[in-house]
Amino acid sequence: MITVLAGGVGAARFLAGLVQVRSPTDITAIVNTGDDVVLHGLHISPDLDTVTYTLAGAINPETGWGLVGESWQAMDALQRYSDVRPLASDAGATWFRLGDRDLATHMYRTHRLGEGASLSDTTAEITAAWGLGLRILPMSDDPVETRIVVAGEGEIGFQEYFVARQHGVPVEAIRLAGAEQARPAPGVLDAIEGASTVVIAPSNPIVSIGPILSVPGVRRAVASRREHVVAVSPIIAGAAIKGPPDRMLAELGHESSVVGIARLYAELASTLVVDSADRALVGEVEAQGIRCVVAETVMRTSAIAAALAETVVTSGS
Repeated sequence: MITVLAGGVGAARFLAGLVQVRSPTDITAIVNTGDDVVLHGLHISPDLDTVTYTLAGAINPETGWGLVGESWQAMDALQRYSDVRPLASDAGATWFRLGDRDLATHMYRTHRLGEGASLSDTTAEITAAWGLGLRILPMSDDPVETRIVVAGEGEIGFQEYFVARQHGVPVEAIRLAGAEQARPAPGVLDAIEGASTVVIAPSNPIVSIGPILSVPGVRRAVASRREHVVAVSPIIAGAAIKGPPDRMLAELGHESSVVGIARLYAELASTLVVDSADRALVGEVEAQGIRCVVAETVMRTSAIAAALAETVVTSGS
C-alpha cells in the first residue's frame, strides 16, 4: 500500500500520476483540511475537492481548482446584493468563487455533516460518487483551522489570505487552531503504519503538509516509517510552481530552496526527490542527512506525472 500526504494542486497532479502506475485500490491519500471554510452556510473542503476532481478527470485545467465547463450564475446573482450588504456582514460574499456545479458537492457535504455523518464518511461517499478507486481520507474529522498572522494586521483566515488577498501580504506566523485537540481520522494512522511507501507530496510544507503533521500522532507515525518515506520538493530552482510556498518559507525564516525543504523534512523522510534544475544542489541536500534523487518534477503532462510517481515509489521501497 502507498500512502500520500496531500494538499493542493501539486499533490492532486502527483496522485493522478500515481494511479497510472499503481492500482488505485492500493493507494490512500491523507488530505489537508486546515483550508476548510464555511461560506454561505456551506462546508467547503478545497483540498479534498481538488484531489477528487483531478482524479475524476473533471478539474478545470486552467485554474487547477473547480470543475471544467463550469458556470457562475449563482455567484453572478449574488453580486446584486453587494451594494446593500452592511459593512460588517459577510452575506453574499463573492470573493471565493463557487461554480454552479461545484455547489452540489458542498451542499451534499454540508447536509451529511448536519445529519451527524463524519467528514471521513462523507468524503468516502463523495469519492464513490465520482467513481474513484483509491481511498481519500481527511486528516481529521475534527476541525483544524489554519490561521495566518499578517504583518501589521493580526490573524486572518487562510482563505482570506490565499483567495481574497491573493496571498500578497507578508506572513509573520501560522497558527493551527484546534490542532492540539484533534484526532486523526479513522484509518489515518493505520494507513501510515501499514504502507510500503509513505509519500510527502509536492505541496506547501507549511500550510498543506504542516496541518496534517500537526494532528496528534501523525508526525510520530511518519517519523517511525522514515526509511520508507519519500518527499517531493515543491520548490524548484528557488521558486514555487504555483502559489506562495517560496515567499512563505522565506517570510517564516526558512530557506526557499531544495536545501531548505531537506532541512524541514530530514527527520521525517529518508529521501527527497528534487527537480533536475536543482541537480547542482544534491550534495548540499544530502549534507542535511537525507538522500537526494533527481527527476523531472514539473508535471506538465500525465506521462511526466506517472514517471515521477514511479521514481518516488521505487525510491521508497
